[in-house]
Amino acid sequence: MENQLGFLGCGFVGRSIAVALVIMAASLPAEPASARRYSEKRAACTQSDPLRQPFFGDTHVHTVYSFDANGQDTRNTPRDAYRLARGEQIGLQPYDAEGKPLRTAKLSRPLDFTVVTDHAEMLGEVEMCSTPGTPGFGSDLCWVYQNFRPATFTYFAVRNMIQRNRFEFCGPDGKLCLDQARVVWKDIQGAAEEAYDRTAQCSFTSFVGYEWTASGAAGANLHHNVIFRNASVPGLPVSAVESESAFDLWSRLQKQCVDGTKGCDALTIPHNSNLSGPGLIFQSARLPLGGGPAPAVDLEEARLRQRWEPLVEIMQHKGDSECLLGGDTRDEACGFEKVPYNSFAGVGRIAASDIGSVVPGTAGMDHRPNRPSMVREALKSGLVQQTKLGVNPLKYGIIASTDTHLGAPGLVEEQDAKGHGGAGVRSTRGLPDDLEFNPGGLAVLWAEENSRDALFDAMQRREAYGTSGTRPVVRFFGGWDFDAALCKGPDFAKQGYARGVPMGGDLKRGSAGKRPTFAVWALQDPGTKVLPGTPLAQIQIVKGWVEGGEAREKVVDVVSAKGRGSVDPKTCETSGQGADQLCRVWQDADFDPKEHAFYYARVLENPTCRWSQRLCVEAGVDCAKPETVTQGYEGCCRPDHVKTIQERAWTSPIWYTP
Repeated sequence: MENQLGFLGCGFVGRSIAVALVIMAASLPAEPASARRYSEKRAACTQSDPLRQPFFGDTHVHTVYSFDANGQDTRNTPRDAYRLARGEQIGLQPYDAEGKPLRTAKLSRPLDFTVVTDHAEMLGEVEMCSTPGTPGFGSDLCWVYQNFRPATFTYFAVRNMIQRNRFEFCGPDGKLCLDQARVVWKDIQGAAEEAYDRTAQCSFTSFVGYEWTASGAAGANLHHNVIFRNASVPGLPVSAVESESAFDLWSRLQKQCVDGTKGCDALTIPHNSNLSGPGLIFQSARLPLGGGPAPAVDLEEARLRQRWEPLVEIMQHKGDSECLLGGDTRDEACGFEKVPYNSFAGVGRIAASDIGSVVPGTAGMDHRPNRPSMVREALKSGLVQQTKLGVNPLKYGIIASTDTHLGAPGLVEEQDAKGHGGAGVRSTRGLPDDLEFNPGGLAVLWAEENSRDALFDAMQRREAYGTSGTRPVVRFFGGWDFDAALCKGPDFAKQGYARGVPMGGDLKRGSAGKRPTFAVWALQDPGTKVLPGTPLAQIQIVKGWVEGGEAREKVVDVVSAKGRGSVDPKTCETSGQGADQLCRVWQDADFDPKEHAFYYARVLENPTCRWSQRLCVEAGVDCAKPETVTQGYEGCCRPDHVKTIQERAWTSPIWYTP
């Protein structure tokens, strides 16, 4: 199991893990400088490994340039976001009368890469209303924005993302706002360039990116992040104001980026499918933003979606989108971090101080019509469509991120939750965020080195996984002749690549009568000396397949720790055992070579206290004693308050096609 050293350059490693890594490292040769051909000018990375390394990052970050972050008094710029990601301390809202932050943030471990993804919509409008001397600054609407920012949030969102109209102060054809958007776009590019380590050390990678923020009826989410390979990008980001659909977004990226800008390449990542109503984000990409029925998916669209959309964001601070109970989904772990509504119309309606969990006017997440909005359902639907079209339009690899609206990438630790400020005003006293929210997740990319080209290639080939915020290292391979000895050998990754395909790959057709085997290995997050990582509890494999024209699924427990851990929610003290690493080679005994199928691994850690319960315990809240429930901590005693959490990781699937 060599080649797991890339993320362990600093921090605390448990004794048994450290011994294993020393033994593995002793047998490894010094790595040569990269032989990669780069798409932009930079020094070759000295730490480049053909067997690839895990790089942890955040692909979903909003700063002061986003209308719904600026509107909540977020003042962190893209440069501040990159400073935090690289290990520096930054300030957070609220601010005192002199403009000094009353809170600070610093990551216990830096990130390897980050993408700032401010909303393309209203880049110019926010800049004009915030900057004296710009055209439109003195308009009536900008005056309202300057003095009553939170109150303008809904109006701005409806006008731009649903009605898709520019404001009058933008001038004819929106030219004044587009001119200001170019100024902001150049600054976003400049911040990414300054943060990118082009030296041979390859210590940090920044990508130029943005969010295409489209919404359907009643606030149904259709949002996609756009990430560019390098510094060659169009003069303006394609926004939802100018494009009719996700299909139109891809067409414009093809024209303006791939065909219109030398050296330009890009990909898109949908997020928050849990808020896309009855799965609108996974219906036809030609679904018109102005409303109307979604047309049937055809072969052209299926191919285009595969080309532009290799990944999906399975979790962020506004909830988990893996799966929901119902139908053939009987997976108890599907209850993880679910928000109690299915569109952005529900966000912000449950304040941390409210009692109860019913959100007027929004559907409950446990209703069967909402199951199509889950990633697992999309993966299954993709298999069914492939049987009809010959191409799988929903062939998604998996990542996670934060969607921070405080310019705080990677701020994901349950022990240091500060909220992420997305889509509404958050409490500045007591619990720092709405109770149904969480600190967000991380994206992990298996790449030879920490450079833009290597990481972008990893995203395109789907060799990626997501975590709920912790940093376990997970490898997942599929093949036809792995044996159990692979877990005990010194060359797990080498054999995995030589005899199979990694997460995100396609199983080549096996010999007649053979069943596929899957090798999965996980190393617990080592954590730091101050905050040690949590032992592993279990590895599961989730299979989806098509039988008789309908999609099916099952979850298999492939390996578990010998002893299980537990947590006392009254004190947040953990007890019991777990594993510092788990490995298993599993064969699908029910394999039918005539059926389309996918397989992904899910790694579960031992239970710990959720962020909200940690703060409740620290505040001395005892729900049996009302006098201990001080202002801001009322949410601690809500009947739907989930007090514990089982952190996890999800790998990208491996697919089999007959």
